[in-house]
Amino acid sequence: MHLHLCLIVCLTLSAVYSRDIKSSQKPLLSEKFINGINTAQSTWKAAPSKFMTWSKASVKRLMGVLPEHFIQVKHLDPLVHDVPKDLPDNFDARDQWPNCPSIKEVRDQGSCGSCWAFGAVEAMSDRICIASSGSQIVRISAEDLVSCCLLCGEGCNGGFPVAAWNHYKLTGLVTGGNYNTKEGCEPYTIPACDHHVNGSLPPCQAELPTPRCTHKCIDSYPTPYTKDRHHGASVYSIRSNQEQIQTEIMKSGPVEAAFSVYADFLTYKSGVYKHTAGSFLGGHAVKILGWGVENSTPYWLVANSWNEDWGDKGFFKILRGSDECGIEGSIVAGAPKLS
Repeated sequence: MHLHLCLIVCLTLSAVYSRDIKSSQKPLLSEKFINGINTAQSTWKAAPSKFMTWSKASVKRLMGVLPEHFIQVKHLDPLVHDVPKDLPDNFDARDQWPNCPSIKEVRDQGSCGSCWAFGAVEAMSDRICIASSGSQIVRISAEDLVSCCLLCGEGCNGGFPVAAWNHYKLTGLVTGGNYNTKEGCEPYTIPACDHHVNGSLPPCQAELPTPRCTHKCIDSYPTPYTKDRHHGASVYSIRSNQEQIQTEIMKSGPVEAAFSVYADFLTYKSGVYKHTAGSFLGGHAVKILGWGVENSTPYWLVANSWNEDWGDKGFFKILRGSDECGIEGSIVAGAPKLS
């Protein structure tokens, strides 16, 4: 009797597990889903992307902001600005600081949940150039941060933007460009991959393991690892207030933000994104570099880290002023310590 009951329970659990596995492996997106998004709203355009073939489980691995980050931000002292009365309706850091090439760049995190590191090093690189009036142009290494910051989380399995900025201040980070560039001390070693249906790069697959921390520059780089480190002078949050965020960007440069990603975001192509449909996938970190108004809709201008084949050449716009998907609720930044 007990054996028979156990057999029934085991078979039932096995069927449920098998069903869950099959469900997690099904493609997350469809043409019907995209058509529904475009019918439901008019502020942004959805279109097919490389994510059409991805399962929900595979996509969720790219969402690398761990939940504890949002608690850490609340314990970080905010920098409060006196907001100028003449904040412009439109601001683009690429135009404001044209001598800082990193502001214009879109990086690629590859098949790794390292967005938390990319949003940080992108803003750090921009701010070094801005603070030095263009005399110091560097790319801070995502590789160094992802592989060597032990308190930042779990590397390619996710991390904490606040801890990334604290590591920059306390330990420092070396330079390093994109995959296969041989730029800087530690370029990114995870291959760029294709997030777009008609792209030219290899398709993104399951998440790759976190690179090993080596504390060593590539052979062609002339400066030793310990002498290449750049440091932050301060770390702070910005209150969830659009004027405070605008003032910070206009004064000091791009900031790192984290927000909640839903399935419809993967289909973004143009316009001002606002969540319309689809399930929650996780927390994602990005770089906000400006703002504006499009067809009477206010937006933040944001750089993603899924290469230039995704979205609007790697960038996207998201609704501003209403904390859309939490985009205004956990802003992190800091000042660089110039050498």
